[in-house]
Amino acid sequence: MESIRAIIPAAGKGTRLQAISGDLPKAMFRVNGKPMLEIVLENINFVRPEDIYVVVGYGKEKIIDNFGDCYHYVEQKQQLGTGHAVMECAEAFEGYEGSVLVTFGDMPLFRREEMLKMCQQHQQSGADCTLMTAENPNLTMWARVARDADGKFQAIVEGKDCTPQQAQIKELFSGVIVFNSKSLFHVLPQVGCANVQKEYYLTEVPELMAKQGMKVETFFIKDGNDLHGINTPEDLEMCEKILKERYAMV
Repeated sequence: MESIRAIIPAAGKGTRLQAISGDLPKAMFRVNGKPMLEIVLENINFVRPEDIYVVVGYGKEKIIDNFGDCYHYVEQKQQLGTGHAVMECAEAFEGYEGSVLVTFGDMPLFRREEMLKMCQQHQQSGADCTLMTAENPNLTMWARVARDADGKFQAIVEGKDCTPQQAQIKELFSGVIVFNSKSLFHVLPQVGCANVQKEYYLTEVPELMAKQGMKVETFFIKDGNDLHGINTPEDLEMCEKILKERYAMV
């Protein structure tokens, strides 16, 4: 595979988990006995450790102490959204022209083989951006993938912003994206924060790319359960159950 790096935003506090996690940063909360971030790192172990950039914030020392100096750490002092987290890595990526995989430290269910296949497809297609998508009817508030009349990618629409018509779209955005690095850091500064949270969302980048004539592709995965992240104790219970079932099948 051609040159690839990864960015893992992992700066969150995980407020809704703190009743059972104490003061741990969210990415360090344990799932089946391992920190979530450790599982995420295992799932992208086709990227060399020295090419992985972990974006840290709350409780950063706990993450760095646990994982040591194998990886790069970039501090996000203010949590201003996913786009902002990736933008904090811009200086470290100056002059780099390969692929960039972005996945999150609190989403441990994505499978290594699917991540690898998506990155390979991205490089073979020459895309500026490739989104991982899936279907899961239980995730009613998940972001949808809107397409034009020709079936080409148009936009990622947050669940809460969907019109009744868009809410019928079955294809959901997973949160995982691979970018061409130059394309990413060219478009990312164009993202605004005109939303209720006043945050910069990475999900706006593919739409901006498509509008500028860049090539945006999708990679569909069959198991929609992979999309589950961990925000609450109930999410944790569900993810542990899914992982235990998977390990039992190996």
